[in-house]
Amino acid sequence: MKNIISRTLLSLLVAGGFAAQANAAEKVTLKVAHFLPTASIAHWDMIEPWCEKINKESEGRLECQIYPAMQLGGTPPQLLTQARDGVADIVWTLPGYTPGRFPISEVFELPFFAPDHQKTTRALWDFSEKHAFKSEFAGLKPIGIWVNGPNYFHMRDKEVKTVEGLQGLKIRAASRMSNNFLTAVGANAMGMPLPQAVEGISKGVLDGLMVPWEVVPAVKLDELTKYHAEIKDEQGNGMATSTMIYVMNKAKYDSLPDDLKKVIDNNSGADTSAWIASRFEAADVKGREAAEKAGGVIYSWSQEEVNKLKGASSQVAQQWIDDMTSKGMKGQALYDDARALVEKYNKK
Repeated sequence: MKNIISRTLLSLLVAGGFAAQANAAEKVTLKVAHFLPTASIAHWDMIEPWCEKINKESEGRLECQIYPAMQLGGTPPQLLTQARDGVADIVWTLPGYTPGRFPISEVFELPFFAPDHQKTTRALWDFSEKHAFKSEFAGLKPIGIWVNGPNYFHMRDKEVKTVEGLQGLKIRAASRMSNNFLTAVGANAMGMPLPQAVEGISKGVLDGLMVPWEVVPAVKLDELTKYHAEIKDEQGNGMATSTMIYVMNKAKYDSLPDDLKKVIDNNSGADTSAWIASRFEAADVKGREAAEKAGGVIYSWSQEEVNKLKGASSQVAQQWIDDMTSKGMKGQALYDDARALVEKYNKK
């Protein structure tokens, strides 16, 4: 009887060991969603390489199923909710699509605030980790947080070279800060997700879009817009930028075994964010080339007009500071810390 019990226990232990090994080796498929087509830089030069990397480092146990162009349903502003609710495991989106949900980190979207993709991205990661992770990223595991390139004016059929020329024009921007900027300088700000804006520019409902170069070929703005105004101040700061996020459902992350969590951790953070920013920086060059090839007119504003633009939009930063203060936060201190981090990293 004792031998029978021993053999039974041994069989149970062996079976348990095999089950544990099977669980450890089980594949996890991550649903990754975003709002642009597969031709977009984010899809083929950021999300796909990231997915390939975690697949390799997990020895095939982590894999991605990518859903571009809102294939999981809904609209771009709903991506963040999809990530928090687990409809998607990971999403790439813009905080600007959900105004009010990222009020702290949107300081990096203020006019003439950011001079460099990768260096400013490192400042943004540090700032967000210090001030925004607990509040703005509740329910999420931040993988990457970055700024895209300078947002320029891409106009359908109007060559605008002055602040006066902007008056009353219908221009789309991606975020609350950029819309505040457009309003401050006299344009008619049209806040909407990019896919909707592309339809608007093609039908002539919009006069132009305020986006970085990298967007141009992905949504055929090289065909839909004729005039492209590159506007920077004397310090090299673009007139606007957008923050972007690549985030994972926290419950999904927590459900992973420790070794797979480590793979995700090793592919998250400041270095990952800077790498993503580098992909968008390279794409800006290609976007500009696409506009040139299509016969687009690319030009700059005079420094005198850029200074007028800065002056007209200077109130936007103070509005943000006052807004933060009204919410019980130290608005000026937050602004000063963000500004100091941008200066710190851009001096290196």
